[in-house]
Amino acid sequence: MSVLRTLLLVLFVIAAPAAAKDHKAALEELLAADRAFAAASARSEPIAGITAMLDDEVAMPLPGKGIILGKAAVAETFKASPAFKEGNVTWSPVRGGISADGTQGFTYGFLSVGSGDPAKRNRKYLSYWVKRGDGWRVVAYRQIPREAGNVSTDMFEPSLPAFKPKGKQNPRNSVRNQASLAAAEKAFSDRAQVVGLKKAFGEYGRKDAMNMYSGAGFAYGLDAVVAGFKEEGPAKIHWSTEKSYVALSGDLGVSIGTIRPNTPPKAGEPEGFPFFTVWKRDTPDAPWRYIAE
Repeated sequence: MSVLRTLLLVLFVIAAPAAAKDHKAALEELLAADRAFAAASARSEPIAGITAMLDDEVAMPLPGKGIILGKAAVAETFKASPAFKEGNVTWSPVRGGISADGTQGFTYGFLSVGSGDPAKRNRKYLSYWVKRGDGWRVVAYRQIPREAGNVSTDMFEPSLPAFKPKGKQNPRNSVRNQASLAAAEKAFSDRAQVVGLKKAFGEYGRKDAMNMYSGAGFAYGLDAVVAGFKEEGPAKIHWSTEKSYVALSGDLGVSIGTIRPNTPPKAGEPEGFPFFTVWKRDTPDAPWRYIAE
């Protein structure tokens, strides 16, 4: 082995653990922010507690209402809900992920509200975060009641980047990264029109993907996610990106949009179902795959 190759190998061995340590520290900072907002919420009135972490531009998909845009609009939505009339809102994450440049990330876990229907007080949440000048803030947020049953609050393995960016990231990457994420979302929908939802979800998900919609806990792992779908032939719905955030490092992003039926809905039926999905890829040139929805 040449001296140069030996030197490069040594540098790689040194750099890889250092990069992993940096990524882990960045994720711990995000998780600490999530937990700090939760601790403050436990001592606050419910709406102030839950909205303190929200970005001014936050998007919150709400079935029957569409995509609620903006912190003020989300606060008004909470005010109209019996779940946020009394008591406190508390939560705790069970998993987090971070972008390679440390500027964007996601957390999900369990949440409880203090009033309203007792059967709907225990919930699950998914948050997508952007690091602003004043710290971490949530730009995409969802919470749903969970089914009754015991759940584990142990942390899942962290979702850490597979690389460390070289030098300062070019702001021009933002448009390109968002376009590539939107293209992946559309390709996902297009594929479902051919092979059905079950197979498409299997092809476009990561091995550590999560689906939060059913059960007491989270469907964690691609096999568990896919098991939730029936074999029903080509999809009868389609979807696309309407708003997104993607880290400049190009490896983590969130796609926000609406799922719509392929045929016009009947009178009284919803015209669409709002959603957001967190996507990840191992390098800026690798295919996007969903990791949380």
